Amino acid sequence: MSTLLPTLITWFHLYGYPVLWVCIFLSSLGLPLPSIFALLAAGAFAALGDFNVVLLGAVALSAAVAGDSVGYLVGRLIGSKLITWLEQQKHFNIISPRTIARSQTYFRAHGGLAILLSRFLVPVLGGPINLLAGAEIYPYRRFFIYDVSGQAICTVILLALGYVFAASWEAVGNVIVTVSLLILALLIVLYLALRLVRMLRGMHASQSQPDVAPGAEEGLIPEEGVKDVR
Repeated sequence: MSTLLPTLITWFHLYGYPVLWVCIFLSSLGLPLPSIFALLAAGAFAALGDFNVVLLGAVALSAAVAGDSVGYLVGRLIGSKLITWLEQQKHFNIISPRTIARSQTYFRAHGGLAILLSRFLVPVLGGPINLLAGAEIYPYRRFFIYDVSGQAICTVILLALGYVFAASWEAVGNVIVTVSLLILALLIVLYLALRLVRMLRGMHASQSQPDVAPGAEEGLIPEEGVKDVR
């Protein structure tokens, strides 16, 4: 659990909804703030009658979408220019234009699912995916739809869990964080496994190709088993 949480909870008691909005907004930008615990605590306080749970949901959702949109805009302004620069570079060919084009095509085809799942399943990936969506010039309308849907699911789940398990909201938060980290580790392992399989297949394909002597394809060297009768 973050060491900032006690301070955040104290401020939340003192100043109410604005503190929750700022916390969720900054967390959506990628800052390491305990937004999951903040929402669970907010749900627990709503169960005690300190706050209105519906208003908490509206505040949290608006802050999350605003932060995600700012992250998207930053990626659009900076990331897209970086990609354009990489495409035009001839002396420092770090990433080939073909690789960039393939990544853009792939993200436009599957980016919506990544945006949706990163809102509530693997929140730690939310900030980077916002930047990537902007850099890949993913249509903002589609980004907004997936973002609002995912953040709405996340907000409802966390507030509901905090409301139901009011006395144990910290324990619930620890379980959620642990599960999220396990899912992230699983995704990394799957990605590395796929890369390894592709590399092994490429090595096997290159080794299975028959060796051809230089000039044989052009008919400069007689094929094996054919005698030169001259």
